Amino acid sequence: MKSTGSWYDVLGEDGNKYACRVRGKIRLDDIRESNPVAVGDHVNFEMIDKAIVQILPRENHMLRQSVKKTGHSHVLAANLSQAMLMATLARPRTSLGFIDRFLVAAESFRIPQVLVFNKKDLLRPHELDELTEVVKIYSDIGVRCFLLSTLYDDLSSLKSILQHKITLLAGHSGVGKSTLLNKLIPGIKLRVSEISNFSEKGTHTTTFAEMFQVDDDSFIIDTPGVKEWGLVDMGPEEISDYFPEMRDRRLNCKFGARCIHLQEPKCAVLDAVRSGEIALSRYENYVSMVLGEDNRK
Repeated sequence: MKSTGSWYDVLGEDGNKYACRVRGKIRLDDIRESNPVAVGDHVNFEMIDKAIVQILPRENHMLRQSVKKTGHSHVLAANLSQAMLMATLARPRTSLGFIDRFLVAAESFRIPQVLVFNKKDLLRPHELDELTEVVKIYSDIGVRCFLLSTLYDDLSSLKSILQHKITLLAGHSGVGKSTLLNKLIPGIKLRVSEISNFSEKGTHTTTFAEMFQVDDDSFIIDTPGVKEWGLVDMGPEEISDYFPEMRDRRLNCKFGARCIHLQEPKCAVLDAVRSGEIALSRYENYVSMVLGEDNRK
């Protein structure tokens, strides 16, 4: 339910929570993850010494490059029903590059994605028009989108998609994750911080990943604000598989599955970009991923 790096809150079969440590031999396994046990993991633990002794196989997980350990990945959460990214057009701004990397990471494990665009009450008319166009880009590729103000809007439609699911909630610091959770789950009283007037960026109010129970069988996992999203273990030839609008067309390319849609002749993806069937922003972000460019924020 919660990981601090040293201690783990484990929800037992009896419904009680237990503060546990990880038995040493688990850490010695050849694991290229900075956090071998993640929120959402199913584990076996010993009651006597409160030690986690086994991590059970995962259905899926959300990964990004570790910012602390070179060559390692960081697991945000495991065994997810869906992944929700909260984004804002301003104060702070969430780039489309960051959004697309999040979606690719989720799609690589076939985790359904949800985008929540918050703080619409702060937008000027032209900014609201810009955001409406962004929402259309993602709605057109099958991503469920919400455009709202967590402070003022009724959240019943958003809460309904959490039912009977385990949902990851991610996003930059300051986009309103804690405010959202405080409204969805009255009583948890998460700390909320103001946006810096100098940098227009949020400050971290969530330090560790933690799972909260919305109702009997609905859970949401709050994560610390993420500044950047580095992809893990993806070769250039497979990245387009995680762009639904490209995956549907790549078999029509002259070179089929070997086409990476950069400058190949008779490329169906490039044709779709030229005709406007694939959003230019999506394609440009795809290219930055294929080329390994540092466009993760």
